Amino acid sequence: MTVTISYSYRQQLLSSSGTAIQLPRNKLINMNVIRCCSSLVSNPVLRPELSIRVATRLIPHPKKVDKGGEDAFFVSGYSGGVMAVADGVSGWAEKDVDPAQFSRELMRRASSLVDDEEVNYDPRILVRKAHAATSSTGSATVIVSMLDNNGILKIANVGDCGLRVIRKGQIIFSTFPQEHYFDCPYQLSSEAVSQTYLDATVTSIDSVKGDIIVMGSDGLFDNVFDHEIVSAIKEHKDVEQTAKVLADLAYKHSVDFYYDSPFSIEARNRIQQIISKGF
Repeated sequence: MTVTISYSYRQQLLSSSGTAIQLPRNKLINMNVIRCCSSLVSNPVLRPELSIRVATRLIPHPKKVDKGGEDAFFVSGYSGGVMAVADGVSGWAEKDVDPAQFSRELMRRASSLVDDEEVNYDPRILVRKAHAATSSTGSATVIVSMLDNNGILKIANVGDCGLRVIRKGQIIFSTFPQEHYFDCPYQLSSEAVSQTYLDATVTSIDSVKGDIIVMGSDGLFDNVFDHEIVSAIKEHKDVEQTAKVLADLAYKHSVDFYYDSPFSIEARNRIQQIISKGF
C-alpha cells in the first residue's frame, strides 16, 4: 500500500528541487519524503505559480515485507511537481514472476521521461512512453498526476489506484476504479492483450493554493473511508505526519478481521446485486 500526500502552495519564482530520505529496506515501513522548494530563475514569472510539498509512505503487505511489497512510486520536482503510483498485480506470483518488477520498472521509466518534450505535461503520454519502455514481465495498475506551470493538475489513471483532491475540508474530486469486474482492475501489462494508455481516465483540475492531494494504491482506499481521510487531514497539518497517519490507519483496518471496510461493503453490495438478479 502506498500513500502520497501533497499540499499546494504559491511561490513567486518557480523552479523545484527535491530531497529524499529513505528508511532502511529491512524495516516494515519504508518512507520517502520529498519537499519541493523554490530556487531562483533568471526570468521570473509575472504571476504566482503553484508548487507542492509532498510526503509518501509505503507499507508492504505482511506476507510481502521481505521483498518490499509490490507497489512502486516516484515524486519529481519537475515544473509544479509530478507524482505517480503503480501497484503490481499479485497474480503473477502464481507464474513464478515477481509482481514488483513490472511496477518498479514502469515507475523508473516514467520518472526518467517527465521532462520529455513529447510528454509536454500530458500524463497519458507519459504512461504510453513508460509502458512502451518497460520490458519486465507482469502488469500493474497506475495513476499519474502532473502539475503544470499554469496550476492545472492533470491526472491519468488506469485501474484502481486512486486520488482525492481536498479543498477547504471538502473532497472536490475523486477518481473511480476502472475494472473488468469486481476486484479485477484495468492494468498495463507485458502481455499483448491488455489495457493501454488509451484506456486511461484523464482529468484536469484547476488547482488553488491550499489544495490537498491524496493519492495511493487500492490498499489505501479499500481500507479507509473518504471521511476518515478528511478527518486525518484536519487533525494533522504536517504533510509527513498526515501520510503516516493515513498509512497506519489503512494498515490497522486491513488486519482487523471485524472491520467493515469500504472494500468489504462493496463486495457485499456486489453479491447482493448478483442475488437480486437471480444468479
